[in-house]
Amino acid sequence: MSVETTAPAIVGAVDKEVRRLDRVVIRFAGDSGDGMQLTGDRFTSETASFGNDLSTLPNFPAEIRAPAGTLPGVSSFQLHFADHDILTPGDAPNVLVAMNPAALKANVGDLPRGAELIVNTDEFTRRAMQKVGYEVSPLEDGSLDVFHVHPVPLTTLTVEALKEFGLSRKEAERSKNMFALGLLSWMYHRPTEGTEAFLRSKFAKKPDIAAANIAAFRAGWNFGETTEDFAVSYEVAPAAKAFPPGTYRNISGNLALSLGLVAASRQAVLPLFLGSYPITPASDILHELSKHKNFGVRTFQAEDEIAGIGAALGAAFGGSLAVTTTSGPGVALKSETIGLAVSLELPLLVVDIQRGGPSTGLPTKTEQADLLQAMYGRNGEAPVPVVAPRTPADCFDAALEAARIALTYRTPVFLLSDGYLANGSEPWRVPETHELPDLAVRFAQGPNHTLDDGTEVFWPYKRDPHTLARPWAVPGTPGLEHRIGGIEKQDGSGNISYDPANHDFMVRTRQAKIENITVPDLEVDDPDGARTLVLGWGSTYGPITAAVRRIRTQGGHIAQAHLRHLNPFPPNLGEVLTRYERVVIPEMNLGQLATLIRAKYLIDTYSNTQINGMPFKAEQLATALKEAIDGH
Repeated sequence: MSVETTAPAIVGAVDKEVRRLDRVVIRFAGDSGDGMQLTGDRFTSETASFGNDLSTLPNFPAEIRAPAGTLPGVSSFQLHFADHDILTPGDAPNVLVAMNPAALKANVGDLPRGAELIVNTDEFTRRAMQKVGYEVSPLEDGSLDVFHVHPVPLTTLTVEALKEFGLSRKEAERSKNMFALGLLSWMYHRPTEGTEAFLRSKFAKKPDIAAANIAAFRAGWNFGETTEDFAVSYEVAPAAKAFPPGTYRNISGNLALSLGLVAASRQAVLPLFLGSYPITPASDILHELSKHKNFGVRTFQAEDEIAGIGAALGAAFGGSLAVTTTSGPGVALKSETIGLAVSLELPLLVVDIQRGGPSTGLPTKTEQADLLQAMYGRNGEAPVPVVAPRTPADCFDAALEAARIALTYRTPVFLLSDGYLANGSEPWRVPETHELPDLAVRFAQGPNHTLDDGTEVFWPYKRDPHTLARPWAVPGTPGLEHRIGGIEKQDGSGNISYDPANHDFMVRTRQAKIENITVPDLEVDDPDGARTLVLGWGSTYGPITAAVRRIRTQGGHIAQAHLRHLNPFPPNLGEVLTRYERVVIPEMNLGQLATLIRAKYLIDTYSNTQINGMPFKAEQLATALKEAIDGH
């Protein structure tokens, strides 16, 4: 938390200092029933409307309802906002709001010395503390002396503020997250109108509850103004120079991906069909797309993963832009149908929002777990293109790019996001319609082959000489009757074939089609002629870029490149890699991209890996990259 200037301000009848900061990291933490995600979302929305750059990290338990007051039940929301361009949700919070002892214990280890710690003292009962192993209250034993502790009886103050509403104590206590939000909104000069309008809308059918939540929110704001414990408030100016001109909104990765799919269907002039089975952390895409029937979107919640992709593949056969969404365990179940899509050569988007595995693994935590599964997780030679977004907002563009490849080359395409991108958010510039790519598709309209006897017929596997894509014929088109299926097909005619030479030819042709997909060259950021390159993919972009900035600020020389296309690789990747003495690849797995790079380019890369369910921290990566530069 960097202080730029300080100035006194008169707030009500109390003189209070206002400190101007260039950035701050706040973490709300409490029980999974305390509304921490809602609190964080509202603070984020107001911060976005104020014009700050921001990055968020929601973190919630995997259990549907873990026991109250326990460490497994802690839910948190971290927000990093600034007056300049930022890339990560921050390494450590400058402010922690802890709603109970479990929230404190689970998060206090991340706090730097001098951090602000706001604690709900009402929850620090003997029983609640014993649940998490506190024999003595940490508020009294001196263990928190290195922080600026603000003990606040949030529950009591909330109940007192809502006396006039005639609510039971339990009902009133539910609004304590709004009291905390009001206090933090005062501390950081956040707008309030949006939150009050949101509460009126959310509880439109229960106006008394809406009024109570608004009253709790205002009480928290007023408490900050009047209490002597908070002698300082903070301002973080809008990030005017961080954004090119345009219309912006705060957007999560899953929402951006959903809107990208809708935009792709409109640009392709095709109906969008989603066949899906709910799975964390991909379910939000199903929820969002179900709202857009007015754009020709049809969503089908199937009884299982296999049915979901089967329906999607059927929709692709019928002429739709077809999508199935899932996470790692679902990819395993869908693998046979993905292989069928490879054989049928139909466009299909397989959206994999990765999470920790194996099996159920870490459903609510992030991991780059499925790259090798996306590359090779099918029987036989079944190559599939792989595209990976780098930030929450980039999920929109990545969806358009995946659709371009699928529609142009008639192939299933993997879109590899992850939990960090899916749930995190950042400002996104809403594109103009003319900026979107033209994805218009030309369906087969008539016969495309002449037999030796002069008969004109339709061959479903007669290929475009440039893309090697087969024609896409909508069932029911007169004269285009044809047979397709999972058994190997004869080149051209599509008839069943067991001929060894034909199978060899078809396997090599399908591989060549993927290898020859047109993708942009890899861009390298290397202003100083560095000897070390850090290569990343997917959601590691933010932490890597932040770490690279730190190294360069300290006078170090390092190059950076980030892959969007993982199959096929950019055509210049091999040449780029040979320029550098060391290539470091940070990944949230055990080195899956590093394995692919070593195999294809015979380059000895240096893996930097972690699989703890959380994104990299910029300082952690900067230290590792500095060691690589120094040759350690």
